[in-house]
Order: sequence, then structure tokens, then C-alpha cells
Amino acid sequence: MSARPFFRADHVGSLLRPEYLLLLRGYRENGTIDDGPLHAAEDAAIAAAVVKQVDVGLPVVTDGEFRRENWYADFIGRIGGVRIEAASNPAFQAAGAPVAYAPKSVLTVAKLHRPQPIAVADFAFLASVTTSALPKITIPSPSRLHFHGGRRVVDSVAYPDIEAFFADVVTVYRSEIAALEDAGCRYVQIDDPLFSYFISDRLRAEIEAEGDVPDERLDRYVRLINDCIAERRSGTAIGIHICRGNARSAWIAEGGYERIAEATFGRLDADHFLLEYDDERSGDFAPLRFVPRGKRVVLGLVTTKHGGLESRDVLLRRIEWAAQHVPLADLAIGPQCGFASVVEGNVITEADQWAKLRLVVETAREVWGNL
Repeated sequence: MSARPFFRADHVGSLLRPEYLLLLRGYRENGTIDDGPLHAAEDAAIAAAVVKQVDVGLPVVTDGEFRRENWYADFIGRIGGVRIEAASNPAFQAAGAPVAYAPKSVLTVAKLHRPQPIAVADFAFLASVTTSALPKITIPSPSRLHFHGGRRVVDSVAYPDIEAFFADVVTVYRSEIAALEDAGCRYVQIDDPLFSYFISDRLRAEIEAEGDVPDERLDRYVRLINDCIAERRSGTAIGIHICRGNARSAWIAEGGYERIAEATFGRLDADHFLLEYDDERSGDFAPLRFVPRGKRVVLGLVTTKHGGLESRDVLLRRIEWAAQHVPLADLAIGPQCGFASVVEGNVITEADQWAKLRLVVETAREVWGNL
């Protein structure tokens, strides 16, 4: 069995920001305060969130992504050569009501480089306020630099050869992962909702309109991630989170994993996957048959999109169904995604958030005993 960290109760990472953090962020943006008061408030909020995560029994904790605007922009935007611009066409949807949220555009405008550590200080602070659980860092997938636009969002003067672009992405990510390891990080989670976009006929059509073959681009992203994590240390766990988009309780893609399972589950060199399985949009568990023996799966059975608490009996039954395809010893449970992939958070209360995380822990203990 791998010595790399794996927990029966896990969570994707982002947590609802306390209201005062949202207010202070607004004050900082309009110039009422500078970064200092906001940063101090974030420190205090992260320390309090760690205590709450431990109190509900989680063996792994995050900083809630409290310092981030959303799951990717703060990380990707600190890569040299990248420019992030506002987008105008809402892409997310939710049952019952349209949600006007559009992912920002990520443009590579010059040669990519890493002028300074990106997430290392965030991890170091998290580790400094964590004593009885393992701190993990979440980082966006390198595919986010390319997916929305493909070749046209990568400057052709800086990169006449697109493979040189991918090579520089690998260099940036390898350097950052190594620095995180030097800081003591043993669990890096790579968030890649974009893999699920290859399930959608609509989104595949957009890829084709950009001049690419969807399955070839999917394979290229698998190789890209594998190259980025190829030099990780023997004690470092890499978890890859695949959902279908998550912004203000809305989503962007739907459908089972079957269409991408062989390429992702079968060929990604991750130690485990954190997968969305909270409702019918996620399909059944049959695609898990492509997960190689020895790799593990965190079943995202508890939704973060609404506050209704799941039935313990239903969760137990669904774990049994999943175990028909992946041995029970290689399974765990968690929420399907974060509670606040964007700063405003999902349409759910903090009380519901903590109740759901407590349910994850209690269910894991009932099934596996030790977490």
C-alpha cells in the first residue's frame, strides 16, 4: 500500500467565506483599505476555519481558499506571461434559474515563467495553524491555461510551436510543486473540471470550432498533467478533482464519466481521484471500472450546491454500489465539489456546510472505521 496520504473523509477544499471577509475584499477593491487589513483578516479566518474542520473530525484541512477570488485565477494569474481578462458570455446553468457567471479569459501573452512562488506562502501559513490534521494545497489544472480558446489564447509570437508552450507550463508546475514539497506539503490536489467538458457535445463542438479534435486534446491534457507531476517525491500524494463546474450553485457540463473514463481514470498518474457523484448529472458508477487497481477514489456523494442534508442510508448504499467497481478499501467519501469555487460561494449556509462535512466524517467512520 502507498505511503502517500489518503483519507476516508476528504473534501475538495473551498469553504464559504465569512461575511466580513467579503466586505473587506470589497473595501480593498474600492480603495478604502489596502492589502494589510484584508490579509490579517484572512489569516484569522483561515485559523478559525482549520479549527472548525478539525472539530467536525476531518483528518485533512485546507485554508478554504479564503485568499482567492476563485479556484484558478489567483494561481494562474501569478504565472509570468499570463494575462486574465473579464468575460461576458455566461456559461453556467442551474436548475430553475439562469446564473449569469462567465469564466474569465486566460491569455498567454509572453513566454511563461515563474517569477516567484505562487502558493507556497499560503501553504506555509496553513501548516503553521494546523497541528492535528494534514494540510493540503489545492491548485488549478494546467489545462486551464489552454482549454478556453485553445491555440488562439496562446500568443503565436511567443510560441510559434504550441509544444514549447506546453513544455514551459510543465516547467512552471514542476517548480511550484517542488517548492511546496520543500515547505512540507505532502498532499497536492489538482482541480480539473475541464475534463468533464469533454463529456458535453456542446463543449466538444466548441473545441472542434477551434480547430482541434476533442479526444486528441483530452489526451494532450492527460500527458500535460502527467508531465507536471512526474518529478513529485515518493511521499507526496496527488489527487485530481474532476467535477462539472461549480459557481454559485450552478454548473457547466453534465453526463456520466463513461466518455472520458478510459483516458482520465486509466491514464492519469494520480494517486487518487476526487469525483462528482452527487446527483443524476454525474451518471452511474460503471466508469469506475477503468480505475486501475491500487489507485483510489473519493466519492463526491454529498452535494455542495444546496443545503439539504443527504440520507445516511442512501450514502451507505451508494458506497456499496461503487464498491462493485473499485474495492471498498480503495474508496473514500467527500463532497462533490467545493462550497465556494468563486468568492461569493454557493447558495448554501455555513451551518449547512459544516453539517455536510460532519456527515462525511460520520459516514466514513461507519464504513471504514479509521479515517
